[in-house]
Amino acid sequence: MKINLPLPALLTSLFVVAVERMPFDLGSFLPWRVGRPYRQAAVAALGSPLLTVTHHSSPWKPAGVDLSDEERGALRRTRQHLLVSSTAPPSELPGGAQLARATARALARGCGGLVIDPLTGASVLSCDRCPGEPTEFRLADDWLGWDVQAHGDVVCPQSGPADAAACDCLRVTSKGLGRFALPEITVGGAACAHTLCATNLLRTVAQRLVADQLAFVSAHPRAEVRAIDDHLRIEGADQTFGVRLTPCDTDPVELGGIRRLKVGPAPGTGRPACLKVGPAPGTGRPACLKVGPPSGFDGSVNDWLCATQQAGAIPPTSTARPRRLLAA
Repeated sequence: MKINLPLPALLTSLFVVAVERMPFDLGSFLPWRVGRPYRQAAVAALGSPLLTVTHHSSPWKPAGVDLSDEERGALRRTRQHLLVSSTAPPSELPGGAQLARATARALARGCGGLVIDPLTGASVLSCDRCPGEPTEFRLADDWLGWDVQAHGDVVCPQSGPADAAACDCLRVTSKGLGRFALPEITVGGAACAHTLCATNLLRTVAQRLVADQLAFVSAHPRAEVRAIDDHLRIEGADQTFGVRLTPCDTDPVELGGIRRLKVGPAPGTGRPACLKVGPAPGTGRPACLKVGPPSGFDGSVNDWLCATQQAGAIPPTSTARPRRLLAA
């Protein structure tokens, strides 16, 4: 079966820079202080939808962010904030997002600010001695976050492997795939002892989805819809396993406790806002997470999670091929 994913005409990637004060005029700082190799793209794009920076003389109000105690303290001291955004067609991915984040990092270094990615709800590393925005795009470079929900109203056994079979309260949902015109992905019904396994599995699926998406929009810049298979084969180091993708019926605003933003499109667009990840039917062995087990599958979600971690089933962090930066 095919899942149709309509591609929007434009995508916006947004970053927040929270600051105590502005020690310089934006016009004197940008785009000249954006680090290489993004400076030339910043010179060409600044002031256009490809790169927009706005200054707001009020504190930024966080919602649903996952910050350390030190970061929360720094955020409470801020009195102003900057919004850095890049709006471009999907065919320009991921260059526009990289340019916006590189600009946000440069601003934070210049004024001692804190960079926050509202989509993932996390901070972005930025300091005088920190590395700048990488030239090559890698999804593992903090482009993705995770919403982990466990326990709820149930009482779980001790979170150890021996007790895992008695627990199914875990749900993990991605945060950030919407930046690449993809639905978020989720898996549930696992034991809270397998949080790392579930996250590793979803990360591997996300890397495959994003790599395929970037290749498609680059080859088909005018496409309005992309059809994907509802079953994927993931190549591991020593074995291959399958996953099943099923459009979610759950409201994405409620799914995984993500209430601060809507990751899906406006109603009626036909694009699923979230995908469930489950085991491929007919494999005869616990190969993937079970959101709803297909007929003929006798293993549990926890059996499947453990199987994907053994014998190199989950491959090392994959890298999407480098993409060109936005140009004039």
